[in-house]
Amino acid sequence: MVRKKIYHIIEWVIALAACGYLAYRLAIYDDYATLWASLRSMGVGQWSALVLCVALMPVNMSIEAWRWKTLMNGDALLNDANDGMMTWKEAHRQVYYSKLAGLITPWRLGEYPARGLLMKNDGNGANGGLWSRVLSMGAVGSATMTAAIIATGLVAMIFEIGDLRFEIAYYLFVGAVLLLLIVALVLAPRLLRRWATVSRRLILISLGQSFVRLACWCVQLALVLYALNVFQLSTFSFQLLPVYYLLVTITPNVPIAEVGVRGAWAITLFGSMNAALAGVLLWGINTLLPCLIWPFLRKNENNFA
Repeated sequence: MVRKKIYHIIEWVIALAACGYLAYRLAIYDDYATLWASLRSMGVGQWSALVLCVALMPVNMSIEAWRWKTLMNGDALLNDANDGMMTWKEAHRQVYYSKLAGLITPWRLGEYPARGLLMKNDGNGANGGLWSRVLSMGAVGSATMTAAIIATGLVAMIFEIGDLRFEIAYYLFVGAVLLLLIVALVLAPRLLRRWATVSRRLILISLGQSFVRLACWCVQLALVLYALNVFQLSTFSFQLLPVYYLLVTITPNVPIAEVGVRGAWAITLFGSMNAALAGVLLWGINTLLPCLIWPFLRKNENNFA
C-alpha cells in the first residue's frame, strides 16, 4: 500500500511538472503572429494536409505502443504464449505517459522508467525482475529506433542530389555511430541476458517496426511542410525528410532546446522560415497533444503494483 501511494505521488509529480513545462514553452514562444498568419493563408488543400498530419499522431503513438508491447512481451509473443503478456491498452497508456516524463528529462531519459512506473510488478520479469527488464528493453528500443533513423538518413544524405553537402568527416562520424549501434544490437542478447531475455529475432522485429514509425514521421513532416507552403510537390526532394530526422537525432539537445534545434535544422534543409514553424508545429502535434491526451488514458489507481 505504501509503495502504491509513492508510485501515485511520483506519477502526478511527473505529470504536473511536464504540464508546467509545456505551459512555459507556450508562454515564451515569441512567433505566434507569424504562425497565425501562415495558418490564415492556408487553402483547403493545406488545411486538409494539416488535419491529416494531426490524424496521424495516434497512428504514430500506436506504432510506438506496438514496438513497446513487442519488446516487453518478448519471447512469449514470439512463441504465441498469452500468460502475463502486455495488452494494447496498457502499452498505449504507458507510451502516452512516457511523453510527459521524456519532456522534462535530458535526452528523454525518463521515458522508459516512466513506463515501468505504470507497470504492475507481477514477478514475471525475466531474470532480474520488472525494472531490469524495462530498462533493458528500453535500451534495445532506443537503439533500434536510432539505428533506423541513422541508416535511413545516411542513405538519403549520400544520394541527395541538391545543393546540400556535408563534409566527409560528418559522414564518417554518422557511419561510426551507426556501426556502434549495430555492434551493440548484435551483442545485446549476450550483454543483457542477466537482466532480460533478448533474442536477435526480437531485435530484428523491433528494427522493422522502427522503420515503420520513421516512415510515419516522414509522412507527417511532409504534410505539415506542404500545409505551410514550404514546398511544391513537383520540385520537393523527399529524401530530405529522413535527413531532417537524422540531424535532429544526432544533434545533442535537451528538451528545453529541442524546439529550437528542430526549427534550425528545418530552415537549413528546407530553406524557408516557414520550415521552422513547421518543425515547431509538428513538435506540438507529436509531443504536446499526447501529453494532453494522457489524463484521459490514465491507469486506474487499483492497477498499480
